[in-house]
Amino acid sequence: MSTLPLASATGRTVDALGEIAVIKLGGSTMVDDDLRRDFVRDVVRLHEAGLRPVVVHGGGPQISDELRRRSIASEFRNGLRVTSEEAMGVVRMVLTGVVQRELVGLINEHRPLAVGITGEDADMLVAARHRPEMDGGPVDIGRVGAVTHVAPQLLESLLADGLIPIVSSIARSAEDAHVYNVNADTVAAAIATALRASKLLLVTDVAGLYADWPHTEDVYERLTAKELERLLPGLSSGMLPKMRGCLEAVRGGVRSAHVVDGRDRDAILTTILTDRSVGTTVLPDPPGAKT
Repeated sequence: MSTLPLASATGRTVDALGEIAVIKLGGSTMVDDDLRRDFVRDVVRLHEAGLRPVVVHGGGPQISDELRRRSIASEFRNGLRVTSEEAMGVVRMVLTGVVQRELVGLINEHRPLAVGITGEDADMLVAARHRPEMDGGPVDIGRVGAVTHVAPQLLESLLADGLIPIVSSIARSAEDAHVYNVNADTVAAAIATALRASKLLLVTDVAGLYADWPHTEDVYERLTAKELERLLPGLSSGMLPKMRGCLEAVRGGVRSAHVVDGRDRDAILTTILTDRSVGTTVLPDPPGAKT
């Protein structure tokens, strides 16, 4: 197995040729043109280096802008967007018709590699209505789903053909045939687990998981699954889906999960191609650790 060649300026390279990396794009990287182009460049470089990247994207800022233009209220509970029937149409349109198309186009400016798909395609993702616990009971937040099944065959076929899948985070329910809005961090973690990916990257606009925000800007560099599990009850609603996704991924067989800052132009390549710690890294519990 060959050593990847791209990271001599950022640290010791690691052997990862042919491995799958699931990368979720979010935060300000979604709306800053320069950062988005940097992200796309890095994804293409990873592909050229012999990795097999899968990109999962959300579209929170763009969805909020479109809802505002249509005078549809935006509301969040437990870090999840309350999605009415009317809002779901906007979510679906923005994710698949705007955000996904932009990412596909930017990648294909480099090389014709990107293929846009959604969880609806070939029922790749199946979801059930998600009712989070709040104030002691389940709360209905509309067309918001939780992933119940991943069928990775479509993704595996695209990867085998040397393509880069760009996945929009919506899914169909087997219960009512409705389409649901699914948190993109959750989708990325589920796909990483199903594909037996080596790494999950959640690219956002914070430096990682802060140790004591707002009193310090220090972040946790490395956490085991058990250490992270103990922290979950005290996390903010914005970080909770990300860190829960990291936890589920490493417990599902992914070797490492990372929350990295997309504003750091070295973060993605450094995290995947070297052994340097960037942002917050979550690792499986060591063998024999008590649970």
